Amino acid sequence: MKEIKAFIRPNKVNEIVHHLKEAGFENMTISSAEGTGKLQDEKAFVSQKFSITDSEVAKLELVVNKNDVALVVNIISECGKTIYPGDGLIWVSDVNQVYRVKDGLKNSGK
Repeated sequence: MKEIKAFIRPNKVNEIVHHLKEAGFENMTISSAEGTGKLQDEKAFVSQKFSITDSEVAKLELVVNKNDVALVVNIISECGKTIYPGDGLIWVSDVNQVYRVKDGLKNSGK
C-alpha cells in the first residue's frame, strides 16, 4: 500500500475530492495548513498564528493500493493545476502496516 500526501491550493480541494470520489477513492483526510516556500505570491499574507508562513495550503492524505498510485496522482495533478507557479507538491510513501483502531487487526499492506 502507498500513502499519498498532497499539498494543494485550497480553492482546488472540492474539485480534486469530487474526482477522487468519482474514481472510487472515498476515504481521505483533508486539513487546512499554512506554509512557506520559494514562491512569494502577491496575495500572500503573514499568518496571525505563525510569523514565518506566507500562504494557505490544503493537505490531502489517502492510502491506496500501489496499483492505484498513478491514477490518484494524475487526478490530483490534473484537477489541482493552474497557470500559476506554486500549485503544490505530491508525496508518495510506502505503508508497511495498517491496523484498525477498533480491534487492532492488521490489514494487509498490498
